[in-house]
Amino acid sequence: MTIVIEVNIMKSVKIADGVYWVGVKDWDRRMFDSLIPLPEGTSYNSYLVVGSEKSALIDTVNPGFEGELEGKISEIVDVADIDYIVMNHAEPDHSGAIPYLLEKNEKVILIATEKGVDMAKAYYDVPDKRIMVMKDGDVISLGGKTLRFIEAPWLHWPETMFTYLVEDKILFPCDFFGAHLAGGFYDDDVPNLLTYAQRYFGEIMMPFSAMAGKALQKLENLEIDIIAPSHGPIYRNPRRIIEAYKRWSSGEIKEKVLIAYVSMWGANEAMVRELAALLTAEGVDVKVHNLVNADIGEIAKDLVDSAVIVLAAPTVLGGAHPLAIYAAYLVKALRPPARYAVIIGSHGWHGRSKDSLLEVLKGSKLELLGDLEVRARPGEGDYEKLRQLAQLIKEKVRGGVE
Repeated sequence: MTIVIEVNIMKSVKIADGVYWVGVKDWDRRMFDSLIPLPEGTSYNSYLVVGSEKSALIDTVNPGFEGELEGKISEIVDVADIDYIVMNHAEPDHSGAIPYLLEKNEKVILIATEKGVDMAKAYYDVPDKRIMVMKDGDVISLGGKTLRFIEAPWLHWPETMFTYLVEDKILFPCDFFGAHLAGGFYDDDVPNLLTYAQRYFGEIMMPFSAMAGKALQKLENLEIDIIAPSHGPIYRNPRRIIEAYKRWSSGEIKEKVLIAYVSMWGANEAMVRELAALLTAEGVDVKVHNLVNADIGEIAKDLVDSAVIVLAAPTVLGGAHPLAIYAAYLVKALRPPARYAVIIGSHGWHGRSKDSLLEVLKGSKLELLGDLEVRARPGEGDYEKLRQLAQLIKEKVRGGVE
């Protein structure tokens, strides 16, 4: 006896006349770039735009989902009849199906920026004769559907661009405005969507905040009714995410302190708990992350709008605990808008955690506000110093957001 199990895969979805979502919901993925946890999975959003004369596929999907993409496209048009594939961004989670589609469709032309051409060749072996270069402001007509291309370099690779569907006022910004989330189709399906979006901004866009600001300026005069990113839900209320991105990319901070710590024998944990309690009692928003089991994405989210970063770690073999070194490296790499750092440490016979953390942070814009190093465990004098540090942090946090 043969048992047949039917798999119910989400079908294509019409989001406007002649515009369809044909992407993939990846419910099971739990890690991105071998770095970023995905507690809610993610999506690879691909969009098919069908005009009266031609059709264009905007972005594709992650490798391994080519068949599902083809199935959704085939509900609307034959894959062999698509005229253009728009490569807004060359990263494989968006463009991984390009070789598959070029093999299925002998006439389709890949649209990319000039820098995107090199990426298409390097990643996907796309020949010159099958690539059309688009510059900022260039357009193509599909017949009643006009695609305008907006160069948006370093969001978050150098070749990135946005695609704007003029008649329907739909922006396809690839990673920009995205969220790693499989659930929900439209923004109003996910009440706490901005929490996921902030996490995503911290992970992906925060190091490129200056370029994000420039891109937002380019979009200022566009009429946008829908934002259709390549990860996460589609925005039918676009001002919501646009205003959030303006805040995040401008470096707007809150009365907020991020504490990341690791503790071997309890000294650093005791000091962190005391510092957090002192600050919380003063009305300061405190986010505490134990680096032993912390979610990097949550740390990135809290880095987006924290005014002060506190790193606490014991000395291990002549330097700070490796988890704290890793956290300091992430802080430097993600370039958060925080203005001040505080370093707390403990040691048994020689304290060097502060020096090694400062070495990692060298070159960042963080100013060392204060530090505290204790031997073995904190005493009453150390707790008094913590109270002084808390007072100083409170003053800087309050002054920094006025």
